[in-house]
Amino acid sequence: MRARDKAAVSALRATLAALDNAEAVPVDEADLRGLALEQSPAGAGATEAARRELSESAVADIVRGEATERLEAAAHLTAPAHADRVARLRAEAAVLLRLLDGHGTP
Repeated sequence: MRARDKAAVSALRATLAALDNAEAVPVDEADLRGLALEQSPAGAGATEAARRELSESAVADIVRGEATERLEAAAHLTAPAHADRVARLRAEAAVLLRLLDGHGTP
């Protein structure tokens, strides 16, 4: 990361965001409606919800999905004008696949 590897930074940021989204707890529609002000939770952390804990296989599936999305997007960009974008998408996918294979960190 110190070398400012833009592909690695981009891939890891997007993947961390996908993992963060997967850990989010769904909000029930009924919870969003109709509480009177005096019934609303108050105080620091009163409205915080515990995050879901993902299993190792779930994390691997998300990382693999992020890599697959990049490879599929690269496959659809066939015009020569998109060569730089294709190279970047493939480099990002390679970073994620290296993480899955356990061959070091990007």
